Amino acid sequence: MAEPGFWDNQEQAQSLINDTNRMKEKSENFKQLEAKFDDAQTALELLKADPDPELSEELSEEMVSLSQSFHDYELSLLLSDKYDQHNALMEIHPGAGGTEAMDWADMLLRMYQRYAVSHDLKFEIEDYEPGEEAGVKSVSIRIQGKNAFGLLKSENGVHRLVRISPFDSAKRRHTSFASVEVIPEIDQSIEVDINPDDLRIDVYRSSGAGGQHINKTSSAVRITHLPTGIITSSQAQRSQLQNRETAMNMLRAKLFQLEEEKKRKQTEELKGNQKEIGFGSQIRSYVFHPYNMVKDHRTNFETSDVNGVMDGKLDNFIYAYLQWLLSKKNPN
Repeated sequence: MAEPGFWDNQEQAQSLINDTNRMKEKSENFKQLEAKFDDAQTALELLKADPDPELSEELSEEMVSLSQSFHDYELSLLLSDKYDQHNALMEIHPGAGGTEAMDWADMLLRMYQRYAVSHDLKFEIEDYEPGEEAGVKSVSIRIQGKNAFGLLKSENGVHRLVRISPFDSAKRRHTSFASVEVIPEIDQSIEVDINPDDLRIDVYRSSGAGGQHINKTSSAVRITHLPTGIITSSQAQRSQLQNRETAMNMLRAKLFQLEEEKKRKQTEELKGNQKEIGFGSQIRSYVFHPYNMVKDHRTNFETSDVNGVMDGKLDNFIYAYLQWLLSKKNPN
């Protein structure tokens, strides 16, 4: 930091400082975990030599704390991919099926909002297009906080719902699909080449749930990248300028992700690898009828607590996914 020119690129400098602080935090956490383990081992040896009910109770409590600390430390190691510490940009789109699918997309939106709140992540809806009768046609979300992308990248893919439809007077069982896209938000230190001539920028009045500025002015912004057909939009900010900046940041992230995906596919072709699970693959099923079960088809982790899952209890699914991802990278 003391070197001349270190702060010339503030985004890059701050990114380096953040990386250094994360490494320091992991080192400190390991030392604390090691000290806790040594203390527990000493207490266990004392108990063997001289049984003491009070010390035994204290040790039992300490072992619970030690187990949780170990789990937290292991999770921090699993969240070590290049962009895991970045904020996350999420989009939810219903599949075919009209109101039923749009309601399912809205249920997923609520699920992720509950998850974010319980993990101190800031959940900001950037663009929202409601369904005609119920649910949502499309929604774009920015999720900010520690390891936001690393935690939520497990949700990228197609989610399937089986239930008795509340919109069917005959009370028949319906299957609905919704796609969730999760990409890392990238900072200005990462260069993405965007030709202004390749952009079409439209302004319009906000249509979704929002504050006092909704529908009063044409402040919402939609940006279309003509060569790829990628569209990003924002209506949550107070001004057209802020919405334009937000939509541009989302476009930068999508174009960067597109380029990264191209590189990954080229590498797989060179290695002769089979195609991995991608955005178009069904990753998880949520069955509300004739039984209760949520199952991840990548990790095979499942639970019957469908209400808990829909209330944002996704930790076990995310942890299982991160372990599965590590096993795919290191099969031996």
